[in-house]
Amino acid sequence: MLLPGDEAFMRAAIRLAKEAEIEGEIPIGAVIVKDGQIIAGGRNRRELGKNALYHAEIEAIDAACKTLGGWRLPGCTLYVTLEPCPMCAGAAINARIGRVVYGAADPKAGSVHSLTELFALPYNHRPAVTAGVLEDECAALLTDFFARLRKK
Repeated sequence: MLLPGDEAFMRAAIRLAKEAEIEGEIPIGAVIVKDGQIIAGGRNRRELGKNALYHAEIEAIDAACKTLGGWRLPGCTLYVTLEPCPMCAGAAINARIGRVVYGAADPKAGSVHSLTELFALPYNHRPAVTAGVLEDECAALLTDFFARLRKK
């Protein structure tokens, strides 16, 4: 269910995705919101950091934990331009994030709806999910990026 502010917060995640693209990274961005305010953000940095863990969601969750002073993020919403992979979906579960909002589906690694549904499994926490927010814009970031990459 789309809530007030969802599109604006997804646009903030899109801005971070565009920053990642400028750095030569796959354009994925994420923000975490609590009480109507962005408290953290992240973008894909796997190539720059030479680290498989440097996903946008992981960076945003890490920053939010530091901002709030703890590993639990109840009452927070994670906005991300691409459906979370298993690692990032697991991090959302472990951080007790209340809600995950994503833009484009990920048929290759999506672990919220596409390949598997980690949030539907009987873990001790299950974030609420809203899918497809600004989906076309989020998907275009990725398709345009890979089209340009193939032309090189």
